[in-house]
Amino acid sequence: MKKYLLITFLFIAAFTQLKAQQDDPEENAKIEALKIAFISKKLDLSPEEAQRFWPVYNQYFKEMRQLIKDQKESDKDDVLDKEQKVIDLRKRYRDQFIKIVGQQRMNKLFNAERDFRRILINRIKNRPVRPGGVLKRG
Repeated sequence: MKKYLLITFLFIAAFTQLKAQQDDPEENAKIEALKIAFISKKLDLSPEEAQRFWPVYNQYFKEMRQLIKDQKESDKDDVLDKEQKVIDLRKRYRDQFIKIVGQQRMNKLFNAERDFRRILINRIKNRPVRPGGVLKRG
């Protein structure tokens, strides 16, 4: 099950990266704001925790995006090696997240990321299509 979730995570992250490259900056800002609100709500962050949490999370997410981009460009790595690199990155940030929000909410963070991606993908999939194959902005 963990392997399935990890593969799903890699696919979703790659899809999200591709989608972000195609969208306009305004759409990306909206998605980012929704993600921040979603994760903040799921973690029930106090203002002090949020002030410490978001810079660490943003750095983690930046590194994750770069890792996925690099993996997408390189077909040389074994699939398991690619999955291991994602796990290693998450483990590297685990202790920093635990110091800020604790073990239980750190686990909620990774679940919240997955849930947000799932919601976002479902929303994108269910957007009505205009004639000519162009998605309507919703």
